[in-house]
Amino acid sequence: MTTNHALSAAFLFTCLAAALMFADDVTAAEQPLVTTPRATSGDTVVEPKWEQRLTVTVGPEKADLIGTSDRVLQAAVDYVARLGGGTVRVLPGTYRMRNAVYLQSKTRIVGSGADSVLIKESSVTTKLAADTDWYDQEITLTDAAGFEVGDGIALFAKDKPKAGRTVVKRTLVARSGSRFKLDRAPRENFWQIGEAKVSTLFPLLSGENVSDIVIENLTLDGNRAKNENLDGNYAGCIFLQDCNRITIHGVTARNYNGDGISWQICHDVAVENCASLNNAGLGLHPGSGSQRPVIRNNRIEENDIGIFFCWGVKYGLAEKNHLIGNRVGISIGHRDTDNLVCHNEILHSKSVGVLFRPERGKDFAGHRNRIEHNRIMDSGDEKGIAIDVQGATESIVITGNEIIETREPAQRSAVRLGKETRDIKLLNNTIKGFAAQTDK
Repeated sequence: MTTNHALSAAFLFTCLAAALMFADDVTAAEQPLVTTPRATSGDTVVEPKWEQRLTVTVGPEKADLIGTSDRVLQAAVDYVARLGGGTVRVLPGTYRMRNAVYLQSKTRIVGSGADSVLIKESSVTTKLAADTDWYDQEITLTDAAGFEVGDGIALFAKDKPKAGRTVVKRTLVARSGSRFKLDRAPRENFWQIGEAKVSTLFPLLSGENVSDIVIENLTLDGNRAKNENLDGNYAGCIFLQDCNRITIHGVTARNYNGDGISWQICHDVAVENCASLNNAGLGLHPGSGSQRPVIRNNRIEENDIGIFFCWGVKYGLAEKNHLIGNRVGISIGHRDTDNLVCHNEILHSKSVGVLFRPERGKDFAGHRNRIEHNRIMDSGDEKGIAIDVQGATESIVITGNEIIETREPAQRSAVRLGKETRDIKLLNNTIKGFAAQTDK
């Protein structure tokens, strides 16, 4: 190599090293903090802390919007949403619901606790008198008594090729006799050969593809005795689908012929200091694909299942809840991984306290969950099981729990481990009153 070439190579090497050092310095620098925030068009991250925000009151009297129906509640939600968000304050009263209140982003709906009651009207059901194809936007009813324009409805039909049923929710928006127009086409077929029918069924509060919502201090009553069943994949006292950053605080969800509170593919949902009582389905239902749910300090009583981790619920926390008299206290299954269940009271479950469902094999089971420092007492019948780990579930830690049976030992077991389970750690648990501490 000539002297000139050597000098050129050395020069290039020095420049490259300097450039790399400069790049490292830029990467390491911290972005300046916003110290004087201003409201700027399109900026949804930085916002001043305003002393007063838009609030609209709803109530039977002395309110901005006067009334006691779902329509006046919806009008208030739509008004504050149109202006970029705000609070709907639901004054004391009983509000009769013929349709859901559809929540919108950046809104807060706040009641007066036990004095603000949203109750579902009794459901009516009838068969369709004519076929509705997936592209039609109307239905014809066999008996239209009890149906009104503005009602929320659910359409049902048997899907014989799939051995299941089709369910679609819509609103009735126009009428001629027994023919009703829908707000949207069903996009499914509802044919008489599929025993198509329609019921006035809907969630009391519903959110779809919305975010940054707070629901506080409301009492929601599903009027279970006078309504047909609509399961938690479609409804509940509160039903959310494809939502983000939802806070539910101080809400009572009771007597729904389905779930208390259900959220499907919703992320960063927090349910705290709520009560879910006497619902036919699931008390709290973090649904398929929901990430990072927080379920804390709730009272969950007399439901079918207290807390039901559905499919693929991950990185969730269930802490300091009181689960009493549910058929199953807490259920974990299909790809529900990396969740922490701790410091809960799970009492008097009619079947089992904590259940890990068997699913369809190892690839589908709920792995890497922790059950820590819970109090589980008096689970099931004379063959009851406090913690039942089924299927090919792996890598579960069960530690520091107080597992108690105050009745006769009979054939009861504290923990049952299925034959295909692997790496189930039982550490420092206090177990009393059982015929068997561990059943394998």
